Amino acid sequence: MSYEQYSSLAKVYDALNFGCDYDKLASYLAGEIKSNEKVSTQLVLDLACGTGKLTLLLRGLGYDMTGVDLSGEMLSVAREECYKQGITDVLWLCQNMTDFELYGTVDACVCSLDSINYLTKISDVKKCFSLVYNYLIPDGIFVFDINTPHRFKSIYGNNDYVLEQNGALCAWQNEYNEKSRLCHFYLSIFTENEDGTYTRNDEMQREKCYTRRQIENALKDCGFEIIGVYGDLNHTPATENDEKWYFTVRCKKDENSPNFRSVI
Repeated sequence: MSYEQYSSLAKVYDALNFGCDYDKLASYLAGEIKSNEKVSTQLVLDLACGTGKLTLLLRGLGYDMTGVDLSGEMLSVAREECYKQGITDVLWLCQNMTDFELYGTVDACVCSLDSINYLTKISDVKKCFSLVYNYLIPDGIFVFDINTPHRFKSIYGNNDYVLEQNGALCAWQNEYNEKSRLCHFYLSIFTENEDGTYTRNDEMQREKCYTRRQIENALKDCGFEIIGVYGDLNHTPATENDEKWYFTVRCKKDENSPNFRSVI
């Protein structure tokens, strides 16, 4: 059986992700930016933006948004939603998190819904962080989250789940390897047709489990200052029992910084 990431999941992603409170997450991201910025933030990059739901919510909070995602199918959903709402001022770019190019610097960057875990090598995480660092203004804010070791071991593990919402059903099988720290998600997606029948599509996704120390070291190596690491959207200090960790970091750079590169 062959699998293509996001080829069929894109159209039902938001429906099946009903457990995420997007409005609360957008408010949290904006709050982290606002409370830690040293200059007024206008330009924000939503890295691995997916269907653009958070991108548009952040736009609604007053930011000029750029959305970057590797999946053309996910971006098609984002563009379609913009068309429905008459929105023309969001820049959508189909690019890889480890090799993206912007037209200039941004004031802040967000990367949500465990997108960093989809980078399955720590070297790729550092490539991603280095690019974010490069395109952020000095003292720019970077806010992101990751799935924790606890979630991979205890929630995902080798467990199976079924998600159903709004005419879409997803049978979700997990396969976590303790040695490689890789988790494979095998997804069978059933979407309802007009005649009441269902169409099945299969996808495979993969995430890497990273320790907090690995992520913090990668951030420091790339020139970031860690402001806070939290276990939820209420700023509870992170612990090993959390399912997610939320990082807020600052881009510390000047012309003498080891990772400094001028963006023209």
